[in-house]
Amino acid sequence: MRYTIWFLVLFLLILHQDNWLWENPRLVLGFMPIGLFYHTCISMAAGITWFFAIQFAWPAELDAASATHDANSVPGTVNENNEPGRREERA
Repeated sequence: MRYTIWFLVLFLLILHQDNWLWENPRLVLGFMPIGLFYHTCISMAAGITWFFAIQFAWPAELDAASATHDANSVPGTVNENNEPGRREERA
C-alpha cells in the first residue's frame, strides 16, 4: 500500500503543473475560473491521499511510541488521576 500512496503523491505532483489552464476564460458553476476549480480538486485529492497515507501507510512504531509516552512529562496534560501533568525535574 505504501507504493500506492507514493504513486498517488507523485501523480498529484505531476498534475499540479497546470500550464494548459492559465489562459482558459471558462467559468465553472458560473463564477469560478477553471484554473481555480482545477486547483480546488487537486487540493481535495491531496487531502484524501494524506488520509489514505495515515490510515494505511503510517508506521506502527510511531503509534506504539506515542502510547507508551508518560503524560507526566508533558506540560498541559492530565495524568490517569485527572491531575495536571508536571515536568520531571532534572538534577
